[in-house]
Amino acid sequence: MALIRIKDLLIRTIIGFNPDERKNRQDVLINIEIEVNTRKAIETDESEGIYDYKAITKQVISLVQESEFNLLERLTHEILTLIMNDKRVMRARVEVDKPHALRFAESVSVVMEEQR
Repeated sequence: MALIRIKDLLIRTIIGFNPDERKNRQDVLINIEIEVNTRKAIETDESEGIYDYKAITKQVISLVQESEFNLLERLTHEILTLIMNDKRVMRARVEVDKPHALRFAESVSVVMEEQR
């Protein structure tokens, strides 16, 4: 097994309840861990059958940019569901940060994890 990490993916989206949040896109910072079996890729050193982390990153970007959410929990869940749709994924962990959501905090985040 290998653990693929996608770190500090910064995307703008509509997130929150306040009227200003519903009108103006805000930054969210996403960190993803994906555990997949890489035995075939290691043995062959070929791209056939690998888990394409570039493709899933593009899908996550598209999902986040094109959607609107009230809750970080819902956004985090949708990203995790997207990742887990690939049966090769044995475990995934998603953390979504909303920078400056609280006055005296750098950010607020929600973390969700799922495994088969």
